[in-house]
Amino acid sequence: MKDINQIAHSIVKDSTEKDQDKNPAAVALGRLGGLVGGYARAKKLSAKRKKEIAEKAAKARWKK
Repeated sequence: MKDINQIAHSIVKDSTEKDQDKNPAAVALGRLGGLVGGYARAKKLSAKRKKEIAEKAAKARWKK
């Protein structure tokens, strides 16, 4: 019989465990789309807009 700590451990493990039933081909295709999309977005943005985005990110990063 499991004690309360073992039960809690199994509940946390079940709720946080990553989904292992992913299709590897779908994962690769999604990653490829993300890589292409990021490059295309950066190419489309003006230098001024990229700078604005970078400044906003830096402020958010150093806010704490």
